[in-house]
Amino acid sequence: MWWRSPWLRQRILWMGLAAFDVLAVCFSYNLVYWFHFQSLPGVSGSVAALACLWIASSYLLGRYSLRYRPNNPWRTALGTAVVCLLVALTAAALNWGAEIQDPRTLPRFALPTALIAAGASSLVQSRVHQRQARPEHWALIGSDNELAVVQAEQKLETGPTPLQLTLLGSAGADDHLPALAQADLAGIAIGERAQLSERALEQLLAMRGQGCQVISLVNWSEQLLQRVPPELFTSHWLAQAEGFGLQPERLGWRLKRLGDLVVAVALLLATAPLMALAALLIKLEDGGPILFSQVRTGIYGQPFRIRKLRSMRSDAERHGARWASHSDPRITRIGRWLRKLRIDELPQLLNVINGDMSLIGPRPERPEFEQDLEAQIPHYRIRHWIRPGLSGWAQVCHPYGASVDDSRSKLSYDLYYLRNFSLPLDSLILLKTIQLVSRGAGSQPKNNIS
Repeated sequence: MWWRSPWLRQRILWMGLAAFDVLAVCFSYNLVYWFHFQSLPGVSGSVAALACLWIASSYLLGRYSLRYRPNNPWRTALGTAVVCLLVALTAAALNWGAEIQDPRTLPRFALPTALIAAGASSLVQSRVHQRQARPEHWALIGSDNELAVVQAEQKLETGPTPLQLTLLGSAGADDHLPALAQADLAGIAIGERAQLSERALEQLLAMRGQGCQVISLVNWSEQLLQRVPPELFTSHWLAQAEGFGLQPERLGWRLKRLGDLVVAVALLLATAPLMALAALLIKLEDGGPILFSQVRTGIYGQPFRIRKLRSMRSDAERHGARWASHSDPRITRIGRWLRKLRIDELPQLLNVINGDMSLIGPRPERPEFEQDLEAQIPHYRIRHWIRPGLSGWAQVCHPYGASVDDSRSKLSYDLYYLRNFSLPLDSLILLKTIQLVSRGAGSQPKNNIS
């Protein structure tokens, strides 16, 4: 079930920190209120509003991110400053616009409230992160290829828990398992291609009987890395693996489609003025066409056409299709801003309404690139089992990719999404997308691609 998914288990702690922040804001508000007025308001509308402002600004600043580190005093100061600014603007609107005289002024009330809450929040986060900094010791048993994949994956960003790995080939498992039984292990992960002797299997069963966690290397990757490298599983495993429940005619499929329609129509209406302004700026810059269309690969490999607000020069592909690059010279001045804020993607809401795409799913790739990708990346076509999306797990977890290696890494996140889909996971991806867009992050490759 979705509440046992790896993505949720790793975030329960951070949701707990957000809940503590709510309590800290409520406590500090009541404390300051008591100091000034000798009474307690409890959980009033003002308390709820301040808590919402605090949580929203903290999330957008990344304070509840798996990789946030609270030891930087500048980030704490910035979070407090943002909250105080929001409170000040709200107070100004009430006092000057609505002419409501409120004795809870910024310097005497809102600022002390925010500072007390920030102090308590930072203290608890520091303690939690100190505890999370302790590495988990895992023993991984697999073939040479599987262990090489794990070592390569370690170079990428992992989850919130540091890892200490002991890598064992299948042949060496017999000799090393007795020593591992005495070690302080978080668990043992076994690859699909590991060839274990009867003696090794008996030792693993004995360790499991003593409380040691023994899981597959695929499950380990899901839990600790939040992705599934395609080299770690076989077609036999894929044919019988649990998950992959987002299929036509199922309730989850219908609910996802209903949510797509409602949200896409609302977003299209809300952003229509913004798209009109962007279209005017595109036309004024070089007089070229406003929209740019491409054929992409959709569900079950069926081609469809998407349209974007044009962010490149009209002749950008006169020499044929090629990957985007860092500081791509083909991108126009207006196009850089459109890409940074994802405004160029908004016309694809029509594809969502039409049923070619979903709001959340693997990003659709161009058929010109997919021929090479399918030849070089195992199980690549699995990403076509569901509708492609405007945003996805790969987009919010992996930097902008524009190469075969990046496509392989993004596929590992897409496979994780397909196996663990749920509406709460879609909601998390939507929130993380809003966070990325608000920071203007992930809109171009980090390095030039040759």
